[in-house]
Amino acid sequence: MDFSAVNWLAVIVAAVVAWLFGAVWYMGLSKPWLKAAKLDPATMKKSPLPFVISFIAELLMALVTALIVGAMTGGEPSPVAGLVFGFVLWLGFVATTLSVNHRYEGFGWDLTLIDAGHWLGVLLLIGAVIGWFGAPVVAG
Repeated sequence: MDFSAVNWLAVIVAAVVAWLFGAVWYMGLSKPWLKAAKLDPATMKKSPLPFVISFIAELLMALVTALIVGAMTGGEPSPVAGLVFGFVLWLGFVATTLSVNHRYEGFGWDLTLIDAGHWLGVLLLIGAVIGWFGAPVVAG
């Protein structure tokens, strides 16, 4: 893996954008999500830890996406390439994993659609940002 081909600013910006998207997504869908997840807000433990873990996960997703997009485009990422790879990664790994896990956990498709929609938005945004920023500028 060639980490010199990673645009680190793009990775950080992509993670921040993805995290903010998640905040808006789940604020807007909080009631249906709580119902689908079978959670009662009155009994839930309040902690900042899930938010921190979410950001770290999105930072890692942005890094991996940058590595994949960079490798698959010969080091010349574009917004379209980022969107395509974001969608393919979502379809191949996220949508399938959520579908399987939620079935074993006894959750309905409503939770899967809400969560999968969130991760689709996250990966599309990450891919678009990675592609938009392009390759890192090499000082020379």
